[in-house]
Amino acid sequence: MHIISSLLFSFSANIDNLAVGIAYGIKNLKIQFSKSLIIAFMSCIGTIVSMSFGKALTHIIPIHIANLLGSIILIGFGFWSIWITIKDKKEELSENNHTVLSYEELLNTPEKADVDKSGYIDFKESLTLGFALAINNMGMGIGASITGLSVIITSLLTFLFSVIFLSAGSYLGKKFLSNVIGKFAGILSGVIILLLGLYEMFI
Repeated sequence: MHIISSLLFSFSANIDNLAVGIAYGIKNLKIQFSKSLIIAFMSCIGTIVSMSFGKALTHIIPIHIANLLGSIILIGFGFWSIWITIKDKKEELSENNHTVLSYEELLNTPEKADVDKSGYIDFKESLTLGFALAINNMGMGIGASITGLSVIITSLLTFLFSVIFLSAGSYLGKKFLSNVIGKFAGILSGVIILLLGLYEMFI
């Protein structure tokens, strides 16, 4: 059932948010609920845009080929996420005092989103972080929609999981210093997306 696939996709797509929340919690950076909603909204918009593009492709490509292509894209992103996480346990980003951050930097060291060192994420910083997280999930959204996942259901679930994971991650980071979850979030996300691609390929 595609509802299960939508749940798996939304869960996996937001594991980065869990890692971000943990990073904030460990660093004692506050992320207000209103700012979590902004980040979640941007993730939701990113999912809608990427999935709508994927849906448009299904009108050009025959359905059985589209489903196979979408599955291959998901499997590819799964492998890529696992590989990049293992490879990217390299050097911590050098402490350069620059304010223009790539989205890769924000995902690897999310505390850098707090550019003004205020101890919390403001509106502008939440937009930057939300954009980075949305961009990170665009490719997966295209693959997911090609396999037939509902744009509306998947986008709403993405919004919901984004809010939940940011709050849960912040709590875990503050209370339990769960650095391990943050370190291996990419691998966990990759495995889920990989399994989702295989599942969609054979249903």
